[in-house]
Amino acid sequence: MRDSLRPLLPLLVETLSSLADEIDHVMVVTDDNGRVLWREGGQAIIRRADQIGLADGHQWAEHNVGTNGIGTALAIRRPTHVYSEEHLMRVLHVWSCSAAPISDPDSGQIIGCVDVSGTARTLHPATVALVATTAKLAESQLALRMHERDEHLRRRYEALRGRPGILLSSTGRVISGDPSGCLGERVPLANQAQRMLLRDGSVALIEPFSSGFLLRPSPSTTPPTLTMAFLGERTPTATFGDREQPLSLRHAEILALLALHPHGLTAEQLSFLLYGDDGNPVTIRAEIHRLRAQFGNAIAAKPYRLTCPVEADFLELRRHLAAGDPAALARAYCGPLLLRSESPEIRRERDEIEAQVRACLLRRGTPGDLWAYAQTCNGREDYEVLERLAALPPTDP
Repeated sequence: MRDSLRPLLPLLVETLSSLADEIDHVMVVTDDNGRVLWREGGQAIIRRADQIGLADGHQWAEHNVGTNGIGTALAIRRPTHVYSEEHLMRVLHVWSCSAAPISDPDSGQIIGCVDVSGTARTLHPATVALVATTAKLAESQLALRMHERDEHLRRRYEALRGRPGILLSSTGRVISGDPSGCLGERVPLANQAQRMLLRDGSVALIEPFSSGFLLRPSPSTTPPTLTMAFLGERTPTATFGDREQPLSLRHAEILALLALHPHGLTAEQLSFLLYGDDGNPVTIRAEIHRLRAQFGNAIAAKPYRLTCPVEADFLELRRHLAAGDPAALARAYCGPLLLRSESPEIRRERDEIEAQVRACLLRRGTPGDLWAYAQTCNGREDYEVLERLAALPPTDP
């Protein structure tokens, strides 16, 4: 049983026991795994509950029992009523259940479940409102205790007088010190490492503070680099710091355009470059909001721009083209920029890069450079390149 659920048992028992005295139902409280911690009901219904294992210590998670009130409520994270015939196990077809999960407002995690079970004849579907109310009552008690802990931590934090830092609860919930809300509601405390990369791209030090934590800016740190891999037939990916993640085509297009326009673009400009005359700035703002959830303050607004160091395979091609280096160009080129993109600006950039790469390799490239180009999706169908390679003597390496 989770520690946060333990002090709630008396409240839950008192609330549900009054109902158990009036109707022929069994009242159950479980932990987050569906293990029965407490039950109560009349003697007749308790005997029937024993026959199906609805008893202390038995587990009712969906992966153990199949569809049932307790397990399903825990799985879908909301109140539910399971009718008799909806149970997976035939032995449960004479039973109906109403259950509601209990969430810990501090951690955001499910910590238990309240359930009322009875025969299909006696249990009304409206019982789900009762268990939902009981769960909300328990959650309100948890919230009250959480606010009391927060206030105690906040008083100690304010006594620090000027020491910079952001105050976190023991679960990583932001309590104070982040007025802009750039960290969001919660900071993940994976293994409670001493250094962590925040979603705005900055590096912070985390240290214990009373019953919570303090986040402090790490001294002499530089923002992590945003690295884009957008060439070729592979799924576009972006690496921010040490975290690599695949991107949707739309998000990759936006990042590519911001990389190509380092001084920034307005929502209207981005919309036009992405969609042409049919663009809607509102759509762009929504997409930028989703991107900032992944990359934080690495994407700034007014205008939209990238604020961190940027590396991109298509920008590397531009540098090699400017330097007139066919060998480096052949090594770096692995296919067109965002091959599936229909964005007018991306298509223009893609066609321009493709034409310049091809012309440079045909004019100045070695047979090895042409061979490397011939392995790409466009090079495989480029008859001039293939004819040039086919005309080489057999002894040519």
